[in-house]
Amino acid sequence: MDIRNIAIIAHVDHGKTTLVDSLLKLTKTKIGHDRPSERVMDSNDLERERGITIFSKNASVHYGDTKINIIDTPGHADFGGEVERVLKMADGALLLVDAKEGPMPQTKFVLRKALQLGLRIIVVINKIDKKDARCKFVLDTTFDLFADLGATDRQLDFPVIYASAIAGKAGYEDNLEAMTDITPVFDTVIKEIAPPTGDAAAPLQMLVVSLQMDNYKGKLGIGRIFNGRVKVGDQIMHINRAGQMTKQKVSALLGFEGLEKVEIQEATAGDIVALAGVDEVSIGDTFADPAAPVAIAMDVIERPTVKMTFRVNDSPFNGQEKGTKNTSRLLLERLKKELETDVALRVDEGDASDNFIVSGRGELHLAILIEKMRREGHELCVTRPQVVTHEEGGVKMEPAEDVYVEVPEAYAGTVIEKLGKRRGEMKNYGVREGQAHLHFVIPTRGLIGYRNEFLTDTKGTGILNSLFNGFVPWVTNLTTNSHGSLIAYETGTTTTYSLEAAQARGVLFVPAAVEVYAGQVIGQNAKDEDLEVNVCKEKKLSNMRSSGADFAAQIAPPRLLTLEQCIEYIGDDEWVEITPASVRMRKQFLDANERKRNSRS
Repeated sequence: MDIRNIAIIAHVDHGKTTLVDSLLKLTKTKIGHDRPSERVMDSNDLERERGITIFSKNASVHYGDTKINIIDTPGHADFGGEVERVLKMADGALLLVDAKEGPMPQTKFVLRKALQLGLRIIVVINKIDKKDARCKFVLDTTFDLFADLGATDRQLDFPVIYASAIAGKAGYEDNLEAMTDITPVFDTVIKEIAPPTGDAAAPLQMLVVSLQMDNYKGKLGIGRIFNGRVKVGDQIMHINRAGQMTKQKVSALLGFEGLEKVEIQEATAGDIVALAGVDEVSIGDTFADPAAPVAIAMDVIERPTVKMTFRVNDSPFNGQEKGTKNTSRLLLERLKKELETDVALRVDEGDASDNFIVSGRGELHLAILIEKMRREGHELCVTRPQVVTHEEGGVKMEPAEDVYVEVPEAYAGTVIEKLGKRRGEMKNYGVREGQAHLHFVIPTRGLIGYRNEFLTDTKGTGILNSLFNGFVPWVTNLTTNSHGSLIAYETGTTTTYSLEAAQARGVLFVPAAVEVYAGQVIGQNAKDEDLEVNVCKEKKLSNMRSSGADFAAQIAPPRLLTLEQCIEYIGDDEWVEITPASVRMRKQFLDANERKRNSRS
């Protein structure tokens, strides 16, 4: 069978998943009975809620006599570990670019990886139906990006398709009216992207780039067969990343048809399949011919840049909110399980038996892991994110980010001032159609806690994207967001009467009639110092009343923070408490006297 293996690359919200929907619909591909009619590739609940792709997935469509395997890649740089390994399965890629915004920073990250692998890139300028689309400018900017990333002459001569994925139309000219359907995408893929190379007669070589669990077949190793062929019942050699070899038997073989896996009896070079029968399989392992076992080298995954300490929940509300997993043993087991499928994650022992240091590619990377764990019934506490450092030639190095900001020109001064205090170095400044475009290089440490402040400063109108730049010598005199917290004085239920008095001290994070405990962070102080407030105090009742003495209490709506916002907000002496029902912030030491003793030491 004629085969094409393609990856789809795009920045968040540039229409990647919508384009896949259109490709599946045109070919009348079976998508499964339990799938929604839109954004079928975003099958995970977290992906559908956030509108972003987090986990890479496989699908296939038949167009004429050609089978096209589609590899959906995450669009956020925090999930770069997922991207780096799945691109090994592809022979080419579709690069989706928004017709108004053009290529964005996180497009650059995935595109760089694809170009380094020598993939043939097809540029799809999507959303041309936008009223402010500027296709020529976007095309020129995309060409410049290819050149900046060191593309070869062949890669620079990329084919271009214009599309409106949501309308299911594409064409070779920027004219939506002349388009009929999405077939130009298929035609260009077949013409421009070469069939997979590989010798079906050579010894078997298959690289595992993803894992899945099946209730009946056990652990599945998913990857591409680079050479040879494999059948159900065959003896294969399992080579792990350490080079250790064990003979195994193939108990099942599954191919991809649409979005579903179907059992097949044989697969050959170029196919993307899921293989069962190897219980100890891990990402990066090779399945080879027992007579001539040769491993396929796995690319080195970039090192983590941010770390947090995870520990079991020991708050007064421990075990009261649907949490079923709150022991250090279960916490460690869950983290080890995540290591099997997330090669960009690292877990180390902390300074105590119930503490574990978890390192990842960014705050969102770790926040998604925490969110998955809380939905599985885990209760835990996490600390403020810190950067992962190392030494080079005796010099302490820390990660830095390229930060790209787009804000109305009126707010540019505030953004420049704030990023300057955080030791950001401005590389570029320009104004286009009333929007200021800024480029900074800033230590990752300076970005932690800034995104919420950025949204406040720009009144929600600014766009901030960051991309890992590399490691730089440790930067001194870096000012981050110092803040003071309002701390609950006692355990109890909040009252409107007491919250009305407390809101004069700052911004509240809790509404009335909720349970709080002593030491819980319930708001942000207007001053840069912590303050204990009694938010559980009730109004004393008496028989004495005077005309006009009582008025209805007026309290402003509280600022309800998401998990990511809580992680960004907390200080070095604060934790985020996560349970299946709630996300709270608290002091490390709940007792006020203990906090004072610790601050003096």
